[in-house]
Amino acid sequence: MMSKVSVKGADKTPLYQYLTEATGGEIKWNFTKILVDRKGGIVSRFESAVTPESAEMAKAIEQALAQ
Repeated sequence: MMSKVSVKGADKTPLYQYLTEATGGEIKWNFTKILVDRKGGIVSRFESAVTPESAEMAKAIEQALAQ
């Protein structure tokens, strides 16, 4: 969790600049989720329609934890 920051446009924070470049483009809507591994590497990106409780997200988390 972090405080409200700019995730689009010219004043995009450096974190979101990196995340959008590394995951294939701009954040489209609130609640985009990015799964990061233990070393800080990006594992996958889930758009806002994917819920935290979804099978897709649970599987990705379980696979990341197994590594």
